[in-house]
Amino acid sequence: MAGRHRRGAPGSAPRAADARAAMVARLRRKGLTDPRVLAAMHTVPRERFIPEQYADMAYADRPVPIGSGQTVSAPDIVALTASALALTGRESVLEVGGGSGYAAAVLAQCASRVISIERRAHLAERARAVLGDLGYDNVEVRHADGMAGAPDAAPFDAIAVAAMAHEIPPALLDQLAADGILVCPVGDRSDGEFLRHGAGRSESLSRVSFVPLVEGLDR
Repeated sequence: MAGRHRRGAPGSAPRAADARAAMVARLRRKGLTDPRVLAAMHTVPRERFIPEQYADMAYADRPVPIGSGQTVSAPDIVALTASALALTGRESVLEVGGGSGYAAAVLAQCASRVISIERRAHLAERARAVLGDLGYDNVEVRHADGMAGAPDAAPFDAIAVAAMAHEIPPALLDQLAADGILVCPVGDRSDGEFLRHGAGRSESLSRVSFVPLVEGLDR
């Protein structure tokens, strides 16, 4: 499996392991059954990506603040995103809105490589450090404008957008492989539809709430 969690960490403590197992059980009850995704959710130490003051919320069924008005998405949203991409372990994945790096770690367990874009420099730096410390050598974190994607590394087999867009950014559609899958929340402000786009058509997976997708960089 790609993106092994190699190093010992607080995530290996029995209490954290029990919390992860309980989280995965909840995901199963919600109908999330992709075995590759559930194995990744069971492996990645979510608490390592959470600010210390919110450690007790690491495995709650809710987003967790990470600073600058940003959050780590709730576990079911992370699992839904990864499941919707139908990853087999061979894909090249682009993630827009990397935030803490947690979702990138989950995707890295399910795909061959991940490029994660975060527009806030300090969040990108922290995500890069945590992912590196945990041994995820198939994730590249870039401080860049997510709406522009990563054209130098395109095309991508899968693209995951973790912020609410008014429409699917055209630049990202241009970077999607012909048979690729893109998932993106689309709507007004923080509320909208979670769309899965592939083979020239889009379908709504659920109603969701995300922070807005913003163009440009924040240094």
